[in-house]
Amino acid sequence: MAILSRFHSIQRHNLEVFQRQPLAEISGSLGDLGTFLPIVIALTLSHQISLPTTLILTGIFNILTACFFGIPLPIQPMKAIAAVALLKNFTAGQTQAAGIFVAACILFFSVTGLLGWFTSVVPIPVVKGIQVGAGLSLIISAGAKAVNELSWTGPSWEDNYIWVMFTFIALLMSAAVPRMPYALLILMLGLALAAFQLGHVKGNHGPAFRLWLPYTQVPDKDEWKVGVLEAGFGQLPLTTLNSIIAVVHLSADLLPEIPTPSATSIGLSVAFMNLFGCWFGAMPVCHGSGGLAAQYRFGARSGASIMILGIIKLLLGLFFGETLVGLLKKFPTALITVMVIAAGLELASVGESLNTIAARDVAEEPGQAERRRRWMTMLVTISLLVAFKNDAVGFIAGMLCHWSYEMPEVLAKLRRKNFNDHRTNASLHEEQSLLS
Repeated sequence: MAILSRFHSIQRHNLEVFQRQPLAEISGSLGDLGTFLPIVIALTLSHQISLPTTLILTGIFNILTACFFGIPLPIQPMKAIAAVALLKNFTAGQTQAAGIFVAACILFFSVTGLLGWFTSVVPIPVVKGIQVGAGLSLIISAGAKAVNELSWTGPSWEDNYIWVMFTFIALLMSAAVPRMPYALLILMLGLALAAFQLGHVKGNHGPAFRLWLPYTQVPDKDEWKVGVLEAGFGQLPLTTLNSIIAVVHLSADLLPEIPTPSATSIGLSVAFMNLFGCWFGAMPVCHGSGGLAAQYRFGARSGASIMILGIIKLLLGLFFGETLVGLLKKFPTALITVMVIAAGLELASVGESLNTIAARDVAEEPGQAERRRRWMTMLVTISLLVAFKNDAVGFIAGMLCHWSYEMPEVLAKLRRKNFNDHRTNASLHEEQSLLS
């Protein structure tokens, strides 16, 4: 009964927020497309995923996520798997095997309670370090892509540094006009520019009606071995830290008025999506703090936003599928760059509350020494994560820094305990001597 009551409460919240700010919810639903689209297109062109199946199933997952969590929780590619798959020319089976392996591990961590325990013992400075590091990594990757692909006049008049400047100025203006549906306007502009480019390329065809035909993707023995060893293990710490733990904390920071989902529930969600979708050729997916920050930045405040996105993806996958690739390939890099930068800035900004009572582990303003300890722990986490481009490296470095600060206190406690035990034993020995 309590579960049903909570479910109804979430639907009521989604509806109320959408009725209050429909344009903001629609705009927010598009906030994560800057990271979603490039990876989906690249994997589709390499024949490592099925675009129609990915759109349909992630659309369904968007709708279910909206109904069960009530927050703008994104459905994102598993980036480590995608990177390795593209770099090493994985087959579709190898890509799916990696996703299924990660999902099975997350399911085990969830049902055994390890995920909840892990979330409770990781210090807040390390969590915020992962979030800030992930945000800075998004900004760096977006900037690097822009530098490699754009110039002041190229590759075309529809996609260059001038458009980057225009889009960035519009982003700054949107901060002064909170109800401005920035992401929606940029998407419409991007599609118009992409359609214009597509119309001037000989032999390119735009979207056309093509009904989805489902199929299964079952990896063979060799594909399991390659997928798990070369991509699955590398994705596991990224999913655990950024897709689950960081999401739980970021949700509490950005949307304190909505009940925060547990790490276990987020883990089960990730496991379910991939244990079902990967067998049909869908892209391995997870949730992500960067996507949540992006959708929040562009206006999303409830599950209604991603429900809208889910319906759009579902319809596009069912009726257009692979024919969308040509149009999406032409979407201007300049516009995507600024959207990704905005998402990175929103995610990185959560580090601001580290030493305030807004942090979940701070009851009162910490002293100067404690503030410095927390700041250094977060800074070490950020620095190593960005330097090595690896969440796990940043996490380990942050934990080592935290333990280095804790060690003197732990050793002092052990010395006091040994001293007290010694005194107790000496007293007992003296009493026994007197009695004898």
